[in-house]
Amino acid sequence: MIFDSFGRPTLNLRVAVTPKCNLRCFYCHREGEEPHDSDEMRPEEIYRIASVASELGIRNLKITGGEPLIRDDIADIVSHVSKVPNLNDVSMTTNGTLLAGKARELKACGLRRVNISLVSLNKDTYSQSTGGRLEDALRGIEDAISAGFEPIKINALILNGTNTGEIEDFIRFAGNQGVILQLIELESVNLGHSIYNKFHYPLNDIELKLSTQASSIEHRGLMQNRRIYHLPGKTVEVVRHTEGTKFCLRCTRLRVTSDGKLKPCLLRGNNLVDILTPMRNGASDRDLKEIFLKAIELREPYYET
Repeated sequence: MIFDSFGRPTLNLRVAVTPKCNLRCFYCHREGEEPHDSDEMRPEEIYRIASVASELGIRNLKITGGEPLIRDDIADIVSHVSKVPNLNDVSMTTNGTLLAGKARELKACGLRRVNISLVSLNKDTYSQSTGGRLEDALRGIEDAISAGFEPIKINALILNGTNTGEIEDFIRFAGNQGVILQLIELESVNLGHSIYNKFHYPLNDIELKLSTQASSIEHRGLMQNRRIYHLPGKTVEVVRHTEGTKFCLRCTRLRVTSDGKLKPCLLRGNNLVDILTPMRNGASDRDLKEIFLKAIELREPYYET
């Protein structure tokens, strides 16, 4: 296990496999990545990066985007990284609209679980917010359940004036489907101040209400101390925004951008470390480990105590 200079372990690697997406959600933070036309990493390159990360103690890998399922070779990518020694978990974040018909194959390739974004259960609100069709996302959720992913998490980003009236609907939906609901606050990353100020909805009152309804409350210490509320027949996790010291002090993540750069902090874009170019130029595994260690050394809390 590798610790940064602030004593935080680096345990989780988020790998963006594409900057592209089939939807146009105005609120997407794109993993802090700016749009670009650079080449995407190949499956074997992603495997090698993940292997080096595993040798340094990283145990969990999440495939992200853009929308990962937009890649024709996504099953090959999953198959590659699932073979990396010592990884405990390979998961994916997706909007779910392309998941129907692919879930079983991805599960067979080694994908263990999925997070599926769902901004609304109202087809008109969903379409206005994403440009997509709610029925496609719901079919993706159904296919994920049928494929046997465990757990499945529904990522419900709460937007002021858009879906705040649907929170109880989200909770009921998750309970009926037997999945975990994540209520998420809007991030300011890659958003203008006007959009953030208009749509950000603090979840303080929601957490207070959940705390009175929960039979037990779990704290995820290495995930920004998030609270998980276990209600009768339902589980709700609350993901607060990053603007605060608690988020930074408990951060265990390192990101890889879709063009092969290590990104030590979601909120910073000025400390990227290129790992793909050296790899394509013949760098040894030892060289790649040094690049990883440099990136980990650059990890520091964005919000200071």
